[in-house]
Parts: sequence; C-alpha cells; structure tokens
Amino acid sequence: MEKSGIVEVLSVFLILTAFGLGIAFCAAPGAVTAQVLRRGLERGFFSALLLQGGALIGMALWAVLALTSATLLVHNALARLILGLIGALLLLVLACNALWDAYCGKTVQMAQVASPRGDFALGLALSLANPLPIAFWLGIGSTLIATRQVSPDPRSMLIFLVGFICGGSLWCVCLAGLLAWGRHFVTPLLFRLVNLICGLGLGFFAIKLLWNTLILLKS
Repeated sequence: MEKSGIVEVLSVFLILTAFGLGIAFCAAPGAVTAQVLRRGLERGFFSALLLQGGALIGMALWAVLALTSATLLVHNALARLILGLIGALLLLVLACNALWDAYCGKTVQMAQVASPRGDFALGLALSLANPLPIAFWLGIGSTLIATRQVSPDPRSMLIFLVGFICGGSLWCVCLAGLLAWGRHFVTPLLFRLVNLICGLGLGFFAIKLLWNTLILLKS
C-alpha cells in the first residue's frame, strides 16, 4: 500500500475514534446533561441544542489546550482553584433554581422564552468553569499519541477535533429532539419530579466538582 493510502486509512480510523469519543463524552451523565434535561423539557429543542452546543465548544477548547500541551491550568494551583470555585458556585445556583421550581410546582406552560445567547453562554460557562476536563484530555491525548493513533502535528489534531465535534453534535441533536418530542407528554407532577431530580443532581455535581478541585490541589 502506498504511503498516501496508509495516511488516508489512519485518518479515517482517527476520525471514527474521535467521533465515537465525542458521542460517549457528551452522553455521559453530568451537570450539563441535568441542565439540558430541564431546559429541553421546559423550553424545547433549540434551548437544549444551544446549551449543549455551548458545552461542546467549551469541551473542544479544553481539548485544544490539552492536545497542544498548553498545560498552564494543570500546573497552576490558583487557576484550578478559581475555576473550580466558579464552576461549583454556578452549579449550586442552577441547583437552587431547579429545587425552587420543584417546590413552586412550575410547569412547562409557565416557561418563559429564553434568549438563545443565554442558553449557549450557560453551556459554555459550564464547560469552561470546570478545570477537570483538561486533565482528562491530557490523559487521552498522551495515550493516543503514545499508541500512534494521533501524531502531534496540526493536521492530525484538526482531524481528531473535527471527529470529536461531529460525534458530539450528533448526540446533541438527537437528545434535543428527544426532549422536544417528550415535553408534549410531560405532566405538571412529572416536571416537578424532573426539577427535583435535576436539582439534587446539580447539587451533587457541585459538591463533587469542589471536592475534586481540592483533591487536584493536594496532588
């Protein structure tokens, strides 16, 4: 096989690997998923999609920093602490909002029309205010490079990033569509239960983020 053919095969394998990783990463339960669940059932398709889009862009930025070895935040304890505190505070605010909506019995019909920029900004903030993903990406990046699935050159990094974003985008569209369809069957009692579960989940993730940040500082 010619060298160009080998390069093409490796590129296809790389983009498929990144595509699968994008789906797996976005599908994993977490603070973003909990907030998307609330927004999707409350406000519909575009609200859920934009929030996930903001989170995906934030995650891609962390990936770029990690894969290009820009590890300032990993080695800067103060930066990690500040980001961890901001992220935990943001999650606590969202948790309180969800629990308050559950207590008041807010329904889907009571939802206000949200600014698209607000949904996107919230998703971006949830990603960027969490310093833990860069440690994850550093581990993933070093593994891929060590196994020669990714070479430390701009072309290979770009292919990997495109595959990751495409996989994550597919998941975002599917989840937003599912929530938009399901919101028509949500009763007031069920929506109150969703808010309660999401509020407790967001509170848990806030405490977990704060704890993991402190663990990172000690390590």
